[in-house]
Amino acid sequence: MLTCEICGEEIMLEEDMKTHLLLSHLEYDVDCPLCSLSGVSYDELCLHISSAHPEEQHRAQDAAHFMSTSGCSAGTNTAVTEGKKPQTPPSCSAGDRCDTAGKVRHACASAVPKDSVRPKQNSTVESVGLSTGKTSPITYTTCSPDTRQESVGQCNEDNNGTTAEHSRAKQKRLSSPGKEKLFPCPMCALVCSSCFILQEHVELHLQEQISAQGSSLEACSPAGTSPAASSLSGVEKFQCPMCSVICSDSFSLQEHVELHLDHGAAVNSAGSPGSDLKLARQLQQEEEQRRRQEEAQQEKEEFKKLQRQFGLDGSGGYSRQMERNMERAVARGLMAPAEFHCKKAEMMESLASGVDDGRTRTQGVVRALYEYYQTECRDSVHVWLSAETDHYCSSAGDKGWGCGYRNLQMLLSSLHTIDVYAPFLPEKAVPSIPRVQSMIEDAWKEGLDPHGASHFNNRLQGTRAWIGATEIYALLTSLGISARIIDFHQPTGPGGTHPRLFDWVKQYFQSIRSNRLPSRLIQTSMPPLYLQHQGHSRSIVGLEQKKNGSLCLLLLDPGTSASDTKKLLSRDTVPAALRHVRKFPSSLKHKQYQVVAVQGVLSAEEKQISIVNSRTLHAERIP
Repeated sequence: MLTCEICGEEIMLEEDMKTHLLLSHLEYDVDCPLCSLSGVSYDELCLHISSAHPEEQHRAQDAAHFMSTSGCSAGTNTAVTEGKKPQTPPSCSAGDRCDTAGKVRHACASAVPKDSVRPKQNSTVESVGLSTGKTSPITYTTCSPDTRQESVGQCNEDNNGTTAEHSRAKQKRLSSPGKEKLFPCPMCALVCSSCFILQEHVELHLQEQISAQGSSLEACSPAGTSPAASSLSGVEKFQCPMCSVICSDSFSLQEHVELHLDHGAAVNSAGSPGSDLKLARQLQQEEEQRRRQEEAQQEKEEFKKLQRQFGLDGSGGYSRQMERNMERAVARGLMAPAEFHCKKAEMMESLASGVDDGRTRTQGVVRALYEYYQTECRDSVHVWLSAETDHYCSSAGDKGWGCGYRNLQMLLSSLHTIDVYAPFLPEKAVPSIPRVQSMIEDAWKEGLDPHGASHFNNRLQGTRAWIGATEIYALLTSLGISARIIDFHQPTGPGGTHPRLFDWVKQYFQSIRSNRLPSRLIQTSMPPLYLQHQGHSRSIVGLEQKKNGSLCLLLLDPGTSASDTKKLLSRDTVPAALRHVRKFPSSLKHKQYQVVAVQGVLSAEEKQISIVNSRTLHAERIP
């Protein structure tokens, strides 16, 4: 009867005692006395101490030698302190662990004969390498540590370095301290502190299964037949202990189990498998939401900017802007308070009457041009001039947005001088800008240009809203005057020029033909043309044709001040002032131009047809 010196269990046979020591005490209970490594086999512990704690190992071996000479038995832990003579304490009870500053429990464990806890001499099992997927035979013998190292080295040399590489990887893993996370064995109740230790532990399970299968095959095979041959003769299946997959051989099973372990380690270290995907989707949603908010904010700011640019921000209209400018002049000392109140009263009176006060008007401009071309500018072959037209420039009340209204005033001033159109004008004088805004609103109420009216929310009075060709057309149609919109939507000449525009203006002034030959200077009864482009508008009051065939438009610009325009009335200053009136094709390079031309009057039926057609207003496109 044999008694275990560690736990006191009585066992009959020596082989059973070796198995008991291997499984109960060394395989699952051996841990490193110098760090937190635990749950490894005896050989792995020796390898770990020799690689990770070489200095402590020599100190422990000296202590072990001293204990062996003094009769220390297996299972007895001895404390050795530096600078003092080793002492032999009483034997520890089963399961006790005595750790002191010397850390020599391994030395006591090494005193146990190695042949008492290892398999029989020359017994061989197949060890499957988890990292390489190859099989390496490992032979355990009852020998000294030096002899064991020589045998292992020889085995590594025979297997072309495969087992050596596996041992170095194992040594690297065992030399690192254990992690705090716990990894349960899928084949038993063992819990390891590292996924690498768990992997080595599962290797032992598989080795036991392979050994058991080899023993059963050896017992069942006929005499003279090797276990390997009998295993090849029959087809065996290996079921995965972690799922229902069945493999054809043990090597495939080990690779399959390794995938399970690697996946479990990745899950334990990185969280759930779908956590990265959820995080990525969440970040993407937050980014899209932030981008949508930024786009909405940018659109809102751009819309407000456009409202300010086109006078739709509710900051007041003509009268409010005029009053603010006069207040600034008073604050700067440019205007006396008495003058401020006087001009404000005049402005309110003009607005109440609906007639322009005439402060920005310059009369006799076309007549001055006619007199100039009679005596000067002999390089012109032909010159066509419109009917008499007054020039209206911008004032402090409409600066920056009133060009469309001022060009309409120029057109209305010319229509007042033409007998065909004068009866259709409700006012005997040119209306003021607020009155023009009211007239356009009345045209919208009649049903003209509903799309344009919705753009301004059917309101112009009290705003600084810009108007264009469609608003001019709607006002003239509401008065019973026929008008056309011609759209030169793209350049028709080199360098972004519009020669087709100049040709069309020439045809417009030549529409009234006479039986006599055309003279060099012709003043027609045609109203001026309203010329609109992006951001500004002007009035065409004439056309000049040079001897080389080039054409030149004569334009009146609301942006030109009254003082500069009056220079056209003086014979001495007209040549210099005419430079701002002449515009050659190279001077008109905007992408698009629109022209509003008056071409007669409308009957009641024609007016209704024009109102209906304006619901989907279309311009005549050239080309």
